[in-house]
Amino acid sequence: MVILGKHLIPTYEAITKNFDIKTGSIVNENLDDLSKKKEPLTWKNLGSKFIGFISASVTPLIPGLIAGGMLKVVLLLAVTFMDPSFAKSSSYLLLSAIADAPFYFMPIIVAYGAATKLGGTPVYAMVATASLLHGNYTTLVTETAKHVTLFGINVKLLDYGTTLLPALLIAIVAYYAEKYLNKIVPGMFRSVFVGMGTIFVSGSLGYLILGPVGNLLGQYIANFFMFLNSTVGPLAVGLLAAALPWMVMAGMHTALAPFMTQLLSNPGYDAILRPAFILHNMSEGGANLGVALRTKNTQFRSECISLAIGCIVAGVTEPAIYGVNLKYRRPMYGVMAGGFVGGVVASLLGARAYVMGYSNLLALPIFQKTVIGMVIAIIAAIITSTIVTFVLGIEENSPKKITEPVKKTYPDDAIVAVSDSKLLKLDNVKDETFASKVLGDGVAFELKDDVICSPANGTLVSVFPTGHAFGILTNTGVELLVHIGINTVNLKGDGFDVLVKQDQKVRAGQPLVRVDRDKIKQAGYDLTTILVITDAKGQKVNLKTDGVVKTGALLN
Repeated sequence: MVILGKHLIPTYEAITKNFDIKTGSIVNENLDDLSKKKEPLTWKNLGSKFIGFISASVTPLIPGLIAGGMLKVVLLLAVTFMDPSFAKSSSYLLLSAIADAPFYFMPIIVAYGAATKLGGTPVYAMVATASLLHGNYTTLVTETAKHVTLFGINVKLLDYGTTLLPALLIAIVAYYAEKYLNKIVPGMFRSVFVGMGTIFVSGSLGYLILGPVGNLLGQYIANFFMFLNSTVGPLAVGLLAAALPWMVMAGMHTALAPFMTQLLSNPGYDAILRPAFILHNMSEGGANLGVALRTKNTQFRSECISLAIGCIVAGVTEPAIYGVNLKYRRPMYGVMAGGFVGGVVASLLGARAYVMGYSNLLALPIFQKTVIGMVIAIIAAIITSTIVTFVLGIEENSPKKITEPVKKTYPDDAIVAVSDSKLLKLDNVKDETFASKVLGDGVAFELKDDVICSPANGTLVSVFPTGHAFGILTNTGVELLVHIGINTVNLKGDGFDVLVKQDQKVRAGQPLVRVDRDKIKQAGYDLTTILVITDAKGQKVNLKTDGVVKTGALLN
């Protein structure tokens, strides 16, 4: 074991960026190793693989779509409230081109994401897809009287700007074409003929088959959403908003993003997906408000209010979902109820998004003339979610209460027990790295409690993502390491509920992490917790190493 102290997080990020932790191999986005085995496609995993493929394909696109959509909103506000003549200026035209670019060139970005997910060379799929947007082709599209053929086969002239499925199909064909050509082309000629052959095959098929088929499928999908809106109407938005919390946890929600752009292209607005996404976020925030009103724990109440603001104002829901709503279960009913009611109200009032945007309050201008209806729907979602959650309540068990910090204050040179425990000498720790004291002297704790607290006043310079280790720089300059368990890094965070963040200021006795002792012990891990003085900075620090102590007991 190697302990890196304050340099641990940057090192971890560099390693995970360039290496596959599971296999130890270098991360490679290109098709360099054709012999790499992949999980075979079966009927059981078909759905999950499809969703994973769609999600990975559109993920690189989403920030661009949101950026372009919000720029469209800014331009709209400038024309509406500042100077209507601005719409006729060259500045407006150029800025509009910037805002439209992520949408018009969306197929190229989608091709990149799809090729990367498949393991092909992204640029081949991007080039083949870009041919559908090339000036030569778009000129032919505008001159519809011309009869266009490729190899004697008729080419159906369509506008592929803002489309999704043609790019996905081209990326798939490009991947298999590249894979096949790598097998049959001799090594010395691959750099010349593999790329050329790949874009030739996938680009040609894009004109003849893949583009028209993908465009047709996209139209069917758009018609399906319009059919839902025209038939079940309000229920469609409500049911989707109610289902979104579970879709978010499964990662399925990202697969819907490309269809938002399809709706914005045809019929020109989104009356289902974007309203549902926003109302789901509002409902997550409302549920946290309900918990805040119900709980008797003042610290927990402030945390819930903070998470609620994050959901409503910023659209960040994951901390609220995993930290509160899912953990206590009952708030999830409030989330679903709020989403459903808000969705029904939004649909009845005709709320429609006309451009892409975030799923928070700052995105309200994307609803343009229907913004009042969306505001009312948001209020309905938050109130419903808050009330339902408050009525159902939560079960506040002892673990929530023991996360309260030790109320006693300590001088900056104090080092205290991190938990209720029996003290052990490092010599007795069943880990040679710590027992040999190569990292420094210290003390071990045989835990009697589920919460691990800070041993001193200072700053968290390292918080390992798995929650099993923390590096602390005390206010006097001493460097400490708190390591929970032996080889518990292998649990990858399972059983650890981290309560703090890196670079956060902490005081002695403040909870750092809650551990599920029963779960970790059942997994076969030793939970002996070690406190090591990795660098005393020339100061003399002697720690107590025997006896039974309570959390916050002085060790020096």
